[in-house]
Amino acid sequence: MPNIIAISKIDLPCKTDQQEVKEQARIAFTSRSPHMERLMDVFDNTQIKTRNFCKPLDYYIAPSTFEDRNNAYVEAALKWSVRAIDDCIVRAGIRKEDITDILFVSTTGLATPSMDALIVNRMRLNPHINRMPLFGLGCAGGVSGMAKANAIAIANPNAIVLLVAVELCSLTVLRDDYSTSNFIGSSLFSDGVAACLVMGDNHRVDGRVKYKAASSKLYYDSLEVMGWDFTNNGFKVLFSKDIPEFINENVRGDIDEFLRRHGLELKDVRNFIFHPGGKKVLDAYANALDVKGDFLKKSRMVMNDYGNMSSVTVLYVLEKFMNEGFDDGYGLMMAMGPGFSSEMLLLEMKN
Repeated sequence: MPNIIAISKIDLPCKTDQQEVKEQARIAFTSRSPHMERLMDVFDNTQIKTRNFCKPLDYYIAPSTFEDRNNAYVEAALKWSVRAIDDCIVRAGIRKEDITDILFVSTTGLATPSMDALIVNRMRLNPHINRMPLFGLGCAGGVSGMAKANAIAIANPNAIVLLVAVELCSLTVLRDDYSTSNFIGSSLFSDGVAACLVMGDNHRVDGRVKYKAASSKLYYDSLEVMGWDFTNNGFKVLFSKDIPEFINENVRGDIDEFLRRHGLELKDVRNFIFHPGGKKVLDAYANALDVKGDFLKKSRMVMNDYGNMSSVTVLYVLEKFMNEGFDDGYGLMMAMGPGFSSEMLLLEMKN
């Protein structure tokens, strides 16, 4: 089975204290819509301490067009992707010319040619590299992208697959949108960039983290739970307050079914690499799974330190496991996203 051999993440230069963001939001929203003052406590209830941002706070309160923000997305996504990839290549001890495939995951900006093409051109990667841009998977994109990277490595045991995920959620917050969903998004979402390298079996690498299996599920009649409305002003966030209840009702059964297909039970999982969508989402996972101990500690730490970076967040959690330590045994990666959908990955982890 393929090996996940290296992963890197970016601490963006404008990492900002949550209380500073709260005060800027108070200026931006309540000065023009006073009723939003009653919602300000939501910033404190997230348990987020710092947020990862690609721009300084004053950028977000200044007038800008969708074109301005999307151009900023392309520029920042390219710059920080190259930085993350360079770091990942060094960690893996390979040459950039050895990379056979590149997957680029994002849901917060648009580019054609796609961002993977811009990366290949900037870094002078192999011009014959196989490219796969993935758009629209939202928070589930990191796990889905990892599953697809490993599927490529299974199909071609000689492959060295590069997975890059970039979400610049801060650039999608709409300055003149006074909806509750936009306001909640401004208290929660942030920016992140991660890169990961996966090797096929023929490389004979004694990897610490091996892919075992993956599962995807799309829940019928739940399209309105999470997503974007595309407006003249840009990306308008949509998400339902019912997401934690959705998790409570579905996740335990889905996980049990997935593990059962591979002869396992929940008690066999030692490492839970879950996307921390927010405090209520993590609480819902804890309630649904009823695992002893603080099994979501690393997910919570990433949320506290970075905020919700959509698809990238779960890769920051994986990076924390790989670089700070894990228990020998099985690992379960999981995230939920638009559709409404869930993505799961079963890993074998050995120090």
